Amino acid sequence: MPVDVTNTLKAALVKLTAEKRRIERQTAAIQEALRAVNGANDGQRALGAGVTTRRVKRGRRRMSPAERKAVALRMKAYWARRRSASSKRKRKAA
Repeated sequence: MPVDVTNTLKAALVKLTAEKRRIERQTAAIQEALRAVNGANDGQRALGAGVTTRRVKRGRRRMSPAERKAVALRMKAYWARRRSASSKRKRKAA
């Protein structure tokens, strides 16, 4: 009993095409739900076929002179505590 390969392939293609349409409908519904949750105009383009989004590269935050001075004072105190703790351990070990 020979198998008709052509008809079998055609039937498989019809089933796969129907499944592809079903998946595309589900994908569209999920994307629509995400747009509804995130807001349609949130600064990013909607993800569609072949559409890519670019992320904006954020620059480095600059410190004011007052902030820089405060950090310097904190670090000096930190290292002073570290040095004193280290010298105490050395004295105990000796």
